[in-house]
Amino acid sequence: MSYKVKLDIFEGPLDLLLYLIRKNEVDIYDIPIAIITEQYLEYMDLMKVLNLDKVGEFLVMASTLIKIKSKMLLPPSEDIEEDEDGVDPRTELMEHLLEYQRYKEAAHQLKNRDLIEKDIFTRIQRDEDVSKTDKDSTVIEVSLFDLVDALRKVIERKDLSDQFMEVTVEKFSVKDKMVEILQKLKETQHIIFVSLFDELSTKYEIIVAFLAILELMRLRAVKVFQVQPHGEIRIISLRGEIQLGDITAG
Repeated sequence: MSYKVKLDIFEGPLDLLLYLIRKNEVDIYDIPIAIITEQYLEYMDLMKVLNLDKVGEFLVMASTLIKIKSKMLLPPSEDIEEDEDGVDPRTELMEHLLEYQRYKEAAHQLKNRDLIEKDIFTRIQRDEDVSKTDKDSTVIEVSLFDLVDALRKVIERKDLSDQFMEVTVEKFSVKDKMVEILQKLKETQHIIFVSLFDELSTKYEIIVAFLAILELMRLRAVKVFQVQPHGEIRIISLRGEIQLGDITAG
């Protein structure tokens, strides 16, 4: 039986494109479509394995990127009408990205209004949970694509990229892994994301452990963050206690 992750924190194909544009530090007005398309498809491969909710939306965008890439590889047409008056094939996509980016920024500003003069970690941050250095740092939210990128690096480091696998829940339970992660968080201040995979030897085990983290995020049982840009990803508990029944109900 396949395990499908449905996230309240789900991010869509435009979010992935904006993430890749920021990651590659390229101009949104001059997107290197070949590079971005190649990287987008790499993320798609992992996301299909993870069986994330709404993955079909990413497939539609992948088709759009491939179509734009194909148009840009073709020599200019001598027929003006066929060449669509010389319009850059990237223009429509760029306009969508800019509009979506403005929407995201406006939504972020509205959300932050409720957090003014409030400690957003009042429910979870205790003196013993986070070091003084961390308290003095800016906490950075980790996106879904940051996590997928970190997962990809774990798989590459273990040289498991070509290992065949199919995600099922019979051999290595996502539910059991969730309980294991929560138990670790009772015993330590926080968990470094990559350390969860140190003792795992197969791609199958790594994927299931990753799914467990996503499920815990969906249940708002854990917080995943960085204390500096591109720094190590950390996991802390958002609840003092969570019962097995809470997990199975989620």
